[in-house]
Amino acid sequence: MKLFFVLGSVFAFLAVALGAFGAHGLEGKVTERMLQNWKTGVTYQMFHVGGLFVIAFLIGKLGQTSMLTAAGWLMVAGILIFSGSLYVMALTGIKVLGAITPIGGLAFLAGWVLVAIAVMKGM
Repeated sequence: MKLFFVLGSVFAFLAVALGAFGAHGLEGKVTERMLQNWKTGVTYQMFHVGGLFVIAFLIGKLGQTSMLTAAGWLMVAGILIFSGSLYVMALTGIKVLGAITPIGGLAFLAGWVLVAIAVMKGM
């Protein structure tokens, strides 16, 4: 439980810092499209920080289950792959990195499905 709260807090801190960097440090230095990719990465990162907090809360209520643990790690993987690929693409302009972004999106989706199943089983 504590691990996903800590990871959520770290990723939240980074989302705020990366959002500020994008707004103040990248404007005028990258294309508008790449700046939009950066913002999308920050947005999805922060949404899934909320997911990590939900998972930590559910572990506290329902107990540590393999499904909730897997959901947490899928959200972490999603943040790293989805948001991370968008950050690197925005900084480097290497558009082929966009090909791995959907893998992170699938990790997010799978994580949310596992959260729903774990809640239904725990009720």
